[in-house]
Amino acid sequence: MLSTAHHADVVIIGAGIAGLSAAHRLTSAGVSVSVLEAGPRAGGRMTTAELDGFRLDHLGPLLNTSCPELRMTPGLEGLVLRSFAPGALVHSEGRQYRTGDVRGARGAFKAARALASAPRPPMGGPIDQARLGAALSRLATTPSARILARPEQTALAALSHRGLPSRTVNGFLRPLLSALLSDPGLSTSSRYADLALRGYARGRLCVPEGGAATLPELLAASLPPGTVRTGVHVTAADITSVRTEEHGELGCRSLLLATGAGAAAELLPGLRVPSFHPVTVLHHTAPAPPPTGAALLLDADRSGPVAHTAVMSAVDPSRAPRGRTLISSTVLGTPPPELDRTVRAHLAALYATPTDDWELLAAHHDPEAVPAMPAPHDPRRPVRLLAGLYVCGDHRDTSSVPGALFSGRRAAEAILTDLGVRPGNGSGTALPEAA
Repeated sequence: MLSTAHHADVVIIGAGIAGLSAAHRLTSAGVSVSVLEAGPRAGGRMTTAELDGFRLDHLGPLLNTSCPELRMTPGLEGLVLRSFAPGALVHSEGRQYRTGDVRGARGAFKAARALASAPRPPMGGPIDQARLGAALSRLATTPSARILARPEQTALAALSHRGLPSRTVNGFLRPLLSALLSDPGLSTSSRYADLALRGYARGRLCVPEGGAATLPELLAASLPPGTVRTGVHVTAADITSVRTEEHGELGCRSLLLATGAGAAAELLPGLRVPSFHPVTVLHHTAPAPPPTGAALLLDADRSGPVAHTAVMSAVDPSRAPRGRTLISSTVLGTPPPELDRTVRAHLAALYATPTDDWELLAAHHDPEAVPAMPAPHDPRRPVRLLAGLYVCGDHRDTSSVPGALFSGRRAAEAILTDLGVRPGNGSGTALPEAA
């Protein structure tokens, strides 16, 4: 397509999952691509550190087995998803309550029968559980276009209009949504909150086997050799060229910015930068695992800094050496002083077990972990700024892994349209799901 004077048809700055998703669709259409990443490896925020046999995520996004983008993105055919136990554990007033799998009417009434003789949980009794299951069942069958057409308000305000008792809302839906959105105040648009609940109702919460970095590792490894170049620092860029510290000037016909919002605005002044939700993830190892199995544990009382936690070695055994325990916990918002001591005290209450002998393996704080999506939020912000200049990332769609992947797909389609190239015929396949 080009003379040899050009370096590539398309230069992509940033090797996060949005840029790698776009690269796959462009290369499958026969377009030459060069992905430039300043860091030592591809992945962006989807980073997993290795320490003494443990695999420790810098951020621990909760995925869902029902996510179509994970099935449709080329390069992720080998991705294995490890599911949490159905439902969740909710901690309230000093006790743990297993909600059961309340997705759909059958699951709701099954949970109601199981809870009939149990102490009244914070989210309500059997009838309240059945109502919740019926509401989630209706949401699961609601088309996404209808959800996006609903009146928009904050997620917190919308929870009071669901026709559910306040104990159900505050005891389950609020802590669940906070975990799914990484938004403790639930200022997120109610439309995206409904989409997140719809995904929960349609599938199972899960994580990638081996850590969050598995996604970008699979995407990068399945691109043509030499496509991704790490350790390359871009100093300036325009539609026809990119200037780098290491390799000088590289020519191109189109430029795609696939970095985070802040880095994109540095290269493209005037690009809007959203506010962010900070996230801190802590990893501990313990002499013995708490008796929660592979459940996601939520704090309904918001009695400490931890929003949700799990024995990650039970969910995904590949993340810890054989016989070792890995507990991963997420703090939303500004982390407290004396982080480890405060978190371990909270975990002792949540798991009802002493944590004095737990060892902190790592703690990672990202002040710009999740772009905020307050109402009104446009989930399809333009990826084409002008012919030859494009931008993608979760800050252009929804602040999630699927949003980043879909944004990359939209950008690739816009580039191919402007280049007059027909998209390739590659299609995703169903993912194997581990029990």
